Amino acid sequence: MAELKEADAEQLHQEDVDIKGGGVSDTLVPEERQPAEDDASSASSTVGKTEALAGDNDAKPSTTISDRHISIQTKLEGLEVLTDLNGAGRKACPLCPEEKFKACYSHKLRRHLQNLHWKVYVEFEGQKMCICHLPCRQLRPSPSPNGDQAPGRLVAHYHCVVCSVTIARKTDMISHLKRHVNKGETEASYSGSSDVPFEESAPSGQAYEIMKELGTNVQLMPNHTTPQKTDTYFNRKMKINRQLVFCSLAVLAEERNPLESLDAFGATGIMGLQWAKHLRNAVKVTITDINEVCVKMIRENCNLNHIRVEGSRGSSRVPDGGAGDVDGVPIATVEVAKMDANVIMHLRSFDYIHLDPFGTAVNYLDSAFRNIRNLGIISVTSTDTGSLYSKSLNVTMRHYGSNIVRTEYYKELAARMVLVTVARAAARCNKGIEVLLAVAVEHFVLVVVRVLRGPTQADESAKRIRQLIHCQWCEERVFLKQGSMVEENLYRQLPCNCHGSMPGKTAVELGPLWSGPLFNSGFLRRMLCAAVQHSMEDIQPLVKTLICESECTTLKSSVHGPTALINQVECGVVIKVQKVEESGTADHSGKRKTGDEPGNVVKKLKSDGSLEHPAFYYGIHRHSIRGMNMPKLNRFLQYLTEAGFRVSRTHFDPTGVRTDATLDQFKSVLTKYSVPTYTNTTATQNPEETVRAME
Repeated sequence: MAELKEADAEQLHQEDVDIKGGGVSDTLVPEERQPAEDDASSASSTVGKTEALAGDNDAKPSTTISDRHISIQTKLEGLEVLTDLNGAGRKACPLCPEEKFKACYSHKLRRHLQNLHWKVYVEFEGQKMCICHLPCRQLRPSPSPNGDQAPGRLVAHYHCVVCSVTIARKTDMISHLKRHVNKGETEASYSGSSDVPFEESAPSGQAYEIMKELGTNVQLMPNHTTPQKTDTYFNRKMKINRQLVFCSLAVLAEERNPLESLDAFGATGIMGLQWAKHLRNAVKVTITDINEVCVKMIRENCNLNHIRVEGSRGSSRVPDGGAGDVDGVPIATVEVAKMDANVIMHLRSFDYIHLDPFGTAVNYLDSAFRNIRNLGIISVTSTDTGSLYSKSLNVTMRHYGSNIVRTEYYKELAARMVLVTVARAAARCNKGIEVLLAVAVEHFVLVVVRVLRGPTQADESAKRIRQLIHCQWCEERVFLKQGSMVEENLYRQLPCNCHGSMPGKTAVELGPLWSGPLFNSGFLRRMLCAAVQHSMEDIQPLVKTLICESECTTLKSSVHGPTALINQVECGVVIKVQKVEESGTADHSGKRKTGDEPGNVVKKLKSDGSLEHPAFYYGIHRHSIRGMNMPKLNRFLQYLTEAGFRVSRTHFDPTGVRTDATLDQFKSVLTKYSVPTYTNTTATQNPEETVRAME
């Protein structure tokens, strides 16, 4: 009898651990199992055995980060183990609330588990997700006519084995799992562990994922890709954006050392951690977020990367098994603050500010330009592509105050619209801007500007804000000329003659938009050097395209030739000003040198700067001639160059051509070098070959 009791106790212990630890009982050593067996054998009832073993199991936590939901099992016996079906008396269903399914005897409960929960499971990698009726998911309460709020209604649902999200319909869960498979996300990717102890354990049903990007490790929640369901939002598709911002900061770090930088919207803190880990003492990094959960996550990620958090008690502690440059010494220091972005930018001055809110950044531009230091850099990332790319015109007018329509050059239109908003915010603080970089891709629009203090610089930037006339028939466009004279017919400024041959209003006035250049070739060359130095291979082709686009040339030798890397320090105005400051003697009188005045900076910009690139571009497929085979894009660029036009490719559109030629000139060159797809002469001379080709 004693042997039977011990065997029964060991079986109960195995079942209880399988429920709570997800099958981790195999990892327990025999010395840890023995006390559980002794306690179970001394118990007088089955309930007493289970409670004693559960208490012993709590004393020895599982090695996994979180527990899987009880509705996810591999076999039907796993559901039956949740309740003691062999015992006497009525038993409650573990997956249904008491008001939905009352306690019943074992034979009825077994049929209930099999026919209701197990029969409609969804399988993924051997794990079967049974339907759950517990109050994990509730519909939002709807207000009643008398003003009272009705309670939320319980909904049957499934728990995703990958990200622990709850989904009501079986078909939706299958589609949800297919998206996980397409992204390469499996159950194993969310079960990683870390050597760093967490201050707070993950919520039930969730696990942390350790992701590495550019040598920086960060912890991610399972639902980090859904901003509505998580506080620490992280988007893998923004990797190019993070690398472009990093290279722009690395260029500024070469000009002034040390400098203070701000990542105003930390989330996981990956961007600020990359700055601190690779630039070390050259940059003093401050990461802020208004959410307490994000701040805790950023602190944990700092410890994960052996970076000291300034001002915290355990900031100098390095996790076990890790080491910085010297054993026990952190590799960098980061300041983490729980503060609103507008507040910290009003209180402190920075040399570099990066704004990347979820959506538009117009609410933070005034604060950013208030205390930014002279010749500092502000980078703005806008992800509200719906309003930027002409899908929500009312939101566009509300946020940016511009009137736009859907055009073939809508991405460049979005970049120029963001720059207008940035220039206006700078002008309100008596500051001007010099555009260093403007990138618009599918997921975001990034603009990087240098701040020039003084009302003169603000006036110069304000002159770059103009309206655009866009022909709705041929899509020709031109910026309105400056002047106070009233012009009777604005259509005359368009190179096309659609207003004379077409009835009605043929053109529309768009804007206001930024009419100045979008790139600084000298700054882009130094960004390319930083990308090569830090092994950022993903953005090197993009930066090379931007350099060619800024100079409006197709010569690849100007991008990665030997002279480009040698003379890149001489490119750009601010770089030359910095060299003058370093070579000159220090003036301790407190007066500004004549060579450092903003007016002289603008004069050097006009004298040393290269010719501005043409505004906007044409799509070669958009203007192709019907029935004609157009030449290859690179060959067509060569034809335009031979015709005497400046020409380059553009990153806004892979088939776009940036050129100073008008649309009529563009079409004439395209028509000249296009080959007809079918001619009557060929059909007359070779009728048999024509019939054979048709067959």
